[in-house]
Amino acid sequence: MSALFSPLISWFVALLVLSAGMIYSLRTGKLTLRGAGTGGLLGILIFLGAGFTGLVLLSVFFLFGSAASAWRRADKQRLGLAEANQGRRTAAQALANAGVASIAGLLSWLICAYAPFFQLLLAGSLAAATADTLSSELGNVYGRRFYHILTLRPDVRGRDGVVSLEGTLLGLGGSALIAAVYSIGLGEYRNFGWVLLAGAVGNLADSVLGATLERKGLLSNNAVNTLNTLVGAGTAALCYALFVRL
Repeated sequence: MSALFSPLISWFVALLVLSAGMIYSLRTGKLTLRGAGTGGLLGILIFLGAGFTGLVLLSVFFLFGSAASAWRRADKQRLGLAEANQGRRTAAQALANAGVASIAGLLSWLICAYAPFFQLLLAGSLAAATADTLSSELGNVYGRRFYHILTLRPDVRGRDGVVSLEGTLLGLGGSALIAAVYSIGLGEYRNFGWVLLAGAVGNLADSVLGATLERKGLLSNNAVNTLNTLVGAGTAALCYALFVRL
């Protein structure tokens, strides 16, 4: 009886947390209705594969990303740097940022023998998403000098592929936060560095794609964000193959 009861309690709490998050997001205007529904479904898949640690990882990304987007919004609007739609994230944006993590969560649940591997990918993808959001949203506020990611020549703040030292460091801090939650929650302390690296590499890839394909109109911002998280997951997978299994 207890073996059956515990999972039921876990699911009840998880669904309660997700429902509360969806209602909060709608009431505060952080997500559209479809965005909230999509986020809830992604959260279920992440919970399947990584339990409550997965939900905390998703929550950290969402809360810190939303806070960064809202931070000094009036200044961003004045400079033409604020997100469209009053910062309300859509279903497409939710998929772009957490879609890869949800797939990793589903695979972790379906292929239990490799659950630690897919959980690492999940964390790597969210580390990349968090790093990208914090580096761009807060870098535009606190950055002093802005450079083209490829030429390192001074460039216009807010343009695709433009970075700052301050923004890069803030993004790295976001990756470190995700890595810490992952390591503590799942007890995978030896993988902290790989999640941190995954976030940094994914964020770098986002800037390179922004400076090239996005500037030319060949990729949308959502496509770039999806590739950012995919690179983060891929970096984590490469680290696992080269180091963790040895």
